[in-house]
Formats: sequence, C-alpha cells, structure tokens
Amino acid sequence: MNISKENIDALNAVIKLTVEKEDYAGRVDNVLKDYRKRVNMPGFRAGKVPMGVVKKMYGKAVIADEVNKLVSEKIHSYIVDEKLDLLGEPLPSETQELIDFDNSDKFDFVFDVAIAPEMELSLSKRIKLPYYKVEVSEEMFKQQKDSVTGRFGKSEPVEAATEKALVKGNFTQLEGGDVKEGGIAPEDVVLSMAIIKDEDEKAKLMGAKANDVIVFDPKKAFPNDTEISHMLKITKEEAEALTGDFQFTVTEVTEFVEAELNQDLFNQAFGEGVVNSEEEFNARINEDIAKNLEMETEYRFSIDAKEKLMGKVKVDFPEAFLKRWLLATNRDNEKLDADTIDTEMPRFLEDLKWQLIRNNIIKNNDVKVEEADVIEFAKKSAKMQFMQYGLASVPDEHLENYAQEMLKQDEQRRQMAEGAMQEKVIAFIKEAVKVEEKEITRDDFNKLFDTK
Repeated sequence: MNISKENIDALNAVIKLTVEKEDYAGRVDNVLKDYRKRVNMPGFRAGKVPMGVVKKMYGKAVIADEVNKLVSEKIHSYIVDEKLDLLGEPLPSETQELIDFDNSDKFDFVFDVAIAPEMELSLSKRIKLPYYKVEVSEEMFKQQKDSVTGRFGKSEPVEAATEKALVKGNFTQLEGGDVKEGGIAPEDVVLSMAIIKDEDEKAKLMGAKANDVIVFDPKKAFPNDTEISHMLKITKEEAEALTGDFQFTVTEVTEFVEAELNQDLFNQAFGEGVVNSEEEFNARINEDIAKNLEMETEYRFSIDAKEKLMGKVKVDFPEAFLKRWLLATNRDNEKLDADTIDTEMPRFLEDLKWQLIRNNIIKNNDVKVEEADVIEFAKKSAKMQFMQYGLASVPDEHLENYAQEMLKQDEQRRQMAEGAMQEKVIAFIKEAVKVEEKEITRDDFNKLFDTK
C-alpha cells in the first residue's frame, strides 16, 4: 500500500492512498472462508458450498467492506506515526473519483485534512490578570443563615391568616350569588397569601380562620391563568374563560416557621456533633460562604484568563474544511444545516482557538491529569449537586462513593477528566502570570458577568 501527504497550503493537505490487491486479498479470503462455513444453500451440506459460488455471491461486497476498513485503519495509523496535528477528521476529497469495486482490483483514495495552525504562546509575569475577592457582607451572611434555618423549618397551625399564611380550604363556584349546580368545586386547595396580587381580594382573606366562608374572585386574586388552572384543577383554556366569584370554606391556616438555633438544627444541617453552639454555627456559615465565593472567583478567573490569552494569540483556520466537517459529522441532525453552521461558526472558532491554546499549554508544560485528580473533580461535582438539594454537609465517604459510581459511566468519566484537566490548566496559568487580587462587592462582581 502506498500512502502519502501533499500540502495544499499551511492549513490544508490531502492524504492519498493506493490499495493494491495484495493488500486486501488475504483479509477477503478469510472473510469468505468464514461465510462458507455459515452459508446455507439448497443442494449443499452446511459448509460445503463451493468457494467459487460464495465468491460470486458475496465477493464484491466483502472486497468493498474490507478495503474501506483497511483504508480507515491505515489513515489512522499514518496520522499517529507521522504525528500529524489535525483539526477534525479526514474527509473524502471533493476530487475523489468513484471507486469501481466491480471492475478493478486497485483503488485510489484521496482524503482532505485540516492542519492545526501553529501558534506562539508565552506565559510570563508580564501578563497581569485580576483575581477578585468578594467581600462577605452582612446581607450575604443573613441570606445564608436564613437559607439554613428555612431549609429545616416547618409549617405550623395558626389561628388567623396573615401575609405569610397558607390557607387551606374547599372552593365552590357561584352563580348569581348561589352555588352553581355542577360547577367547579375542588377540595383541599392551598392558597399562599404572599402571592395574591389584588389587595382588595387579599383583604377578604386576611384574618380568616378555620370554618370561615369567604366569597372572592380568584381571577382577580391570581391573574395568572396557569396558577388558576392548577388551583381549581381545570385546563388553562377553562381558566382563561373563567369569570365570577367562588365561595371558599377555610379548613386550616398555617404559617412556615424557620427552625430555631439549637442543637437539633446544627445536627440536621451539618452532621451529628460537627457544630455545637451558635458561635460555631455562625463560623460555619461564614466558612460555607467563603467556599462558595472561592468557587465563583475561580470561575471568573478562568473566564478572564481565557479572554486574555485568546487576545494575545492570532491564528487562522481552514474554515471551508471545518464547515464541511461539521456538516458531515452532524448529518443526522436536521436542525444543523449549512446556514446554521455559518451563523454559529464564529463561536465555534472561538472555542477551537481556546482548545488549541489549552493543548499548547498542556503539551509544552507537561500538564497531566492523574486518576486522583479525576476522582477529586468528581467529588466536587457531586458536592455541588448535593448542595443544590440543600445538603451542604455530605460526609466525605459518601462523596467518594458517589464519585466512583459517576466514573463508572464512560461519558461521565470523560466529562470529569475534561473538567480536571481544565482546572490543571487554569492553575498552571495562575502560577505563570502575575495575579492581582482585587477586593470587590457582590453587586460589582455580579456586574462583571452582565457585560460578558
């Protein structure tokens, strides 16, 4: 087999292969011998069909299949052996002539390839990057504290409805002041006083007690038709057309009460015996805020580092090839057509540029990810998932087990390894450049994201 590469320009090349009969003949014979063992044909015992008959039936299809497999293998090994740094994957050339498997035993293949552009990237202390330290305000402390006490709070019965009350009862639709026969009459409906929009309708329910009967217009109280349909157990279309008053018979009034600062709360929130006083509770709140802010600060630093380095590197890309490659690899995606790719191309090239910068840092500085790094990143990802469900103090062994389960799935492992490598690259950048710490308020920190 003859295989070679010809450069068209700095970013485009073609790989040419010539496949001779001796390259594939042995493979084809082995496949046909296997076919012969399994083929059933009237007049012949199993495995005794003449090879000539088997070749006539399957020969051309097997040749085509084995040649294509052989070409794929050789292209891959050639790229590896020659250490070719390519973008995307080889594509059949637009100049490729039709392969005639019926009338030829020698086949020529031509593949277009895109060469990754070379880049010069120098990291030094001359490059300055901000590292924002967000100030912990009293408001942030109160919000975090209220979040914990609220998470372990509970609803308790109260005598009369207030602004914060939940009022449970049964609805009955009225018509002309009387109960409408066959009308809408859902039971055990819970109304939140806090979301009633109309002050006049809210006033009718304020102070309501169990067994009180209140007449009001739910359409005025709750002008959102989705809320109305859910509350009255009707369709949204029926809610849109609804008019008139309902009678509401109160069965229960409750209010949500936040948990008290005591040992029961400390144990529920942080684990048995971890926090044992209000002082320790407040310290733990501050510690959790600091950890969350550090994660956000690191994320902001990664954005700034990426933008800074991308601004220092200028590269050209073989856009025509990349568009062809994106179309070819997404041909089953009906939503991704040529026009969509044209629109999305700038963003795709930005992502590709960062990938090249990242690869440059990894290659030139021997940045590596070990199994321990992947596990640690998976544990952090697991911890963030638990925190979304209000579980801020999951034991380390539970995080470890959860992380190990995640890593048993190939796609999850790939994502965790990718995330771990991203962290390693950002950590390397932080060490290589000059980092300037800047104190900043929460509001100003949030504004950094509004302008990006």
